[in-house]
Amino acid sequence: MKFLAIDTSGKYLSAAACNGEQTESIFLGDCAMKHSVVLMDKIGEVLARAHMSAGECDFFAVVTGPGSFTGIRIGIATVKGLCVACGKPALGVTSFDCIAYNEESVKTLALVDAGRGECYACGYEGGRIVLAPSILPAARVMELSGEYRLLCAEELPFPCERADPCRGLIAAVKARAAERAPAEELHAVYLRKSSAEENRK
Repeated sequence: MKFLAIDTSGKYLSAAACNGEQTESIFLGDCAMKHSVVLMDKIGEVLARAHMSAGECDFFAVVTGPGSFTGIRIGIATVKGLCVACGKPALGVTSFDCIAYNEESVKTLALVDAGRGECYACGYEGGRIVLAPSILPAARVMELSGEYRLLCAEELPFPCERADPCRGLIAAVKARAAERAPAEELHAVYLRKSSAEENRK
């Protein structure tokens, strides 16, 4: 299996390249507002580490959200461009997948900061979604902590175990590689409207 996977959905940036048995990754913990500036350089760097060109990839993977509206669009546009240029399919995984695939042995609630004291949340058990993606207030998340192990990629305003989103990205892409599809089928996962859209009301 050969692929390139990127995640620009949060303040961080992840890039991973798999060339058979060799997997290389790059993780930048604080890349807010700089994804478009550094992404292509990091893609080139991680492919070089894996001794692989973009054209050798079987497919390209990207995190489709939820998370930063701008970051998600940058990631999807980049992968669509690579797919068209190389004639390869795409795979979309969610930011929830990148969190939950760190720990598949227990029931987990993958959490992403949604602002306003709320979280984007999705429940997993054994790699399967058991609680559909939704927006939950912090109080409801705390109620669910007795049933789920709480996992997040970035700091939240309540106790939550930190997952490694780059490690989870690689695991999710490998687990779901058979779901690859034409690039035009990639769509962003937005659970609420952007601030700009809401401000138009």
